[in-house]
Amino acid sequence: MADYLSDDATLRRILTNTKVIALVGWSPKPDRPSHGVAAYLAGRGYRVIPVNPGQAGQVTAWGETVRASLSEIEGPVDMVDIFRASDAVGPVVDEAIQHLKGQRAIWMQLGVVNEAAATAAHSAGLEVVMNRCPAIELPRLGL
Repeated sequence: MADYLSDDATLRRILTNTKVIALVGWSPKPDRPSHGVAAYLAGRGYRVIPVNPGQAGQVTAWGETVRASLSEIEGPVDMVDIFRASDAVGPVVDEAIQHLKGQRAIWMQLGVVNEAAATAAHSAGLEVVMNRCPAIELPRLGL
């Protein structure tokens, strides 16, 4: 298994340069990890765009309308943070590569590892982080 950009300097660079995060797998339920991480990131000043097809257009979070897919997002996205099962990551990464021009990073949450998707993202010029959480890494790195 490749070690995709897990060193502290790379994590620090990604988290410092990121301003807009599309969070795939967001849940409106406050007790879900995807909701808590999104709230934390929004509270830290990131623009968080929630993506959940079951909630799309029905609710807003942090001033953002929930989108059904990455292809519905207009404007720049720096990082895609993925809260999906490892075997469901491939299509998310493919959509990100196809529709989000200018993005810099794919971030797979704790427990999410997909080597093929990571390779595709890396081949498309994106930085890749797997099996980590930005809400853990930000305070750990002192950011």
